[in-house]
Amino acid sequence: MPNTQSREVNLTKRVQTPRGPRYCPVVLASNGRIRPDLVLVNGKPERHPEGAYYLEWREKSKRIRLSVGKDAQDAAARRQRKEAELYAMNSGVSVVPENGNGQRSVAAAVAQFLEETELTKKPKTLAAYTTALNYFTESCRKLYLHEIERYDLLKFVGFLRDEKGQSPRSVYHKFETVMTFLKANGIRGLVGKNDWPRYTEEEPEMYEQEELDKLFKACNQEERLWFEFFLMTGMREQEVMYCYWSDLNFAASTVRVSHKPDRNWTPKAYKEREIPIPAKLVKKLKARKAKSDKNCNLLFPTSGCNPKLDFLDCLKACAEAAELDKDDFWLHKFRSTFATRCLWAGVDLRTVQQWLGHSDMESNMRYLKPSRSERVREKVNEIFA
Repeated sequence: MPNTQSREVNLTKRVQTPRGPRYCPVVLASNGRIRPDLVLVNGKPERHPEGAYYLEWREKSKRIRLSVGKDAQDAAARRQRKEAELYAMNSGVSVVPENGNGQRSVAAAVAQFLEETELTKKPKTLAAYTTALNYFTESCRKLYLHEIERYDLLKFVGFLRDEKGQSPRSVYHKFETVMTFLKANGIRGLVGKNDWPRYTEEEPEMYEQEELDKLFKACNQEERLWFEFFLMTGMREQEVMYCYWSDLNFAASTVRVSHKPDRNWTPKAYKEREIPIPAKLVKKLKARKAKSDKNCNLLFPTSGCNPKLDFLDCLKACAEAAELDKDDFWLHKFRSTFATRCLWAGVDLRTVQQWLGHSDMESNMRYLKPSRSERVREKVNEIFA
């Protein structure tokens, strides 16, 4: 039965505009050829030498977008080739790709991979995978999966580093995503161990008590409670955002990280856990509950009982008010401080692992840092007196 998908293939170029990156139609000359670097922005031709050309078409009502490089005429040739392929498929003709191997196009494989990711992963993971694979299709000009080779992956590493200005850690994670995508499509063994990008695992930073004292002094009562909660629980940002009053056990002085099906939210790695909290935090939370909206189950809601999304912005504003460098303040640093202080206090690694919700012990080992307390300095002075 003939395929009913559209045979139309559009050619656009992804360029920078005052409103951010956009896919803009190309401009054609009177002879039908593409005018290099010219695109239509809001209906008017503009010259944009930056960016890559993209083919756009539909497969089973889903839009597919494929990067075809920066050469205008090569992009036009690929457009004609793709239109011929879709025409043949619509006519019920079996299409054989260029080298005779009937494998799938990169664009179709990416679309399906992301569709499956959306069903099985969190939105944050989907966003990261989408960015990584968009960069890969921009870097790799191969039309079909079976054409991808080791050189394309090595070139992708250089593209991320040199053209996208990605940090070594970001390069590694995006490369890892592409390898996961290829593995899901049965492609293995293209690169060796030494081909993988490398990065240096930085030591987690923690807040010094002097910094915290200055920060909290500049906070109002509510702001201080937010950041003390981060500090004294070691919870991740989204875990705090989706914390319910029902997660708190005032009698046992604990807080739970739990699944919230009513808000379509699950903990990282789908692991629920319980964390002990100090008495002074319990006292402040009890006082807050007495004044809270009884119709809202969130611990720190915004209007309409929605999760608070701007903890980081608020933290940096408080740091500025305290005349501290706002670049030295971020939310995950509270988590690092919590873990390091627990380990310094003699809490065993396995217990800290449980409190943090880590799946492996190695993640905890990063927080085993030498103590820099005044008591330790006094001992050093005694040793070398």
